[in-house]
Amino acid sequence: MRTITKRVFRSRTYNEQKALWGFLYVLPWLLGFLFFFLIPLLSSLQYSFSSIKANANGMTMKYIGFANYVEALTVNTSFNRTLTESVVNMVVNVPLIVIFSLFLAVLLNQKFVGRALARSIFFLPVILASGVIATLEASSLVQAINEQNANGGVFSSGTLELANIMVRSGVNQDIVLYLMDAVERIYQIVSQSGVQILIFLAGIQTISPQLYEASKIEGATGYEAFWKITFPMVSPLILVNVIYTIIDSFSRNNMTTLIKETGFTTFNFGLSSAMAWIYFLVIMIILLVSTYFISKRVFYQE
Repeated sequence: MRTITKRVFRSRTYNEQKALWGFLYVLPWLLGFLFFFLIPLLSSLQYSFSSIKANANGMTMKYIGFANYVEALTVNTSFNRTLTESVVNMVVNVPLIVIFSLFLAVLLNQKFVGRALARSIFFLPVILASGVIATLEASSLVQAINEQNANGGVFSSGTLELANIMVRSGVNQDIVLYLMDAVERIYQIVSQSGVQILIFLAGIQTISPQLYEASKIEGATGYEAFWKITFPMVSPLILVNVIYTIIDSFSRNNMTTLIKETGFTTFNFGLSSAMAWIYFLVIMIILLVSTYFISKRVFYQE
């Protein structure tokens, strides 16, 4: 088998080999999509155009066209508000998470005592955000802190003092509001940055040390080395992390909760499916726009 594989790759050009390896890496996902995800996906699309009712004989479907979509966008009082909140939170969180992850990855790539422990600490929230611990977290001190912040106003007193200092220093008010909002979201940003930090860290470690040595000989500072070497070399990973963070932010929020409650609490599967497909289209549009603009700035080393 190994001999056959070597012969298959040797008979191809370098670009053909890269394409074949890429296909082999994607193949497990492709098989999973075809065998486990495609049929439920098509079924949900059918449900979104139907009125579904349960009776003694099972479930009956009646085609009603775009009625579920119209109800979701014009009748349902929660859908538009929840969708808007989800998109706004994504627009605010994604840049903060990606910038924070890149900054931490650069720091964690430095040589210092306890580096392995520091890396583990920043990846720990990814483990804590899964399974039973995530359920416990929802009713823990974190929720109490969020409720206290909500009852106390938009920003805490310490954050307001910092905002006043920045405003008196001449910083634009829009920038101040964005930064203060970022401070209030610090727990959310840290807890959702573990995977991105690992991706950036892996990318930084693949950069040849000779590039940094040559830059030092030429008299470049650490700041210049970052913008001229590190940032261009990890720019493909910035695109990857932006896509990952957008999908991750949309996969667990109030919008997904609303879709689940509509389908499995009120048992309105048609409306729930229509909400899910509208949500899916919004995510696809955001991903396409983000990928289009970021990919123009990505540097690929041949």
